[in-house]
Amino acid sequence: MSTAKVVIGLSNPKSPANVGAVLRAVGCFAADAVFYTGERYDRAARFHTDTNNAAASVPVTRVDQLLQGAPAHASIVCIELAEGAIPLAEYQHPERAFYLFGPEDGSLSQALVDRADAVVYIPTRGCLNLAATVNIVLYDRQAKARATPAGNALIRESRDSNNRVKVRQPLLHD
Repeated sequence: MSTAKVVIGLSNPKSPANVGAVLRAVGCFAADAVFYTGERYDRAARFHTDTNNAAASVPVTRVDQLLQGAPAHASIVCIELAEGAIPLAEYQHPERAFYLFGPEDGSLSQALVDRADAVVYIPTRGCLNLAATVNIVLYDRQAKARATPAGNALIRESRDSNNRVKVRQPLLHD
């Protein structure tokens, strides 16, 4: 795991749908691995909610403590609505990151937050669900990266097989 750049840590994830959507985000945004604590994911996995089958190509590993999954030389980044946290828009993602997310019905422990190199929050009114939060953080990381994938080849590779929509006239962007 020493070459991993982006690893996701889930603290006792609850919802089968959210775990599946997290795995889809991991596949879409090319994260390297997922670590999780607790027993609830094992029950969720039976529902096969990972619609892109990311778990087949991305390691998903249960650990007793989330920090056991931290890749070498990675910054520990807690994503949490915590007083004193950095707004995501202002955050500069490290090259190697271990992003930690709390459960849908709780938060990350104070001990994990105390160990973090950064604590980041997404400014919203109310809290987002786990899958939405993971998607936003991974997208923000990609959008701020120097080599963000783009273009028609990516669109053709990524879209649903029933999607053949094309922009006939170039759109003007002011």
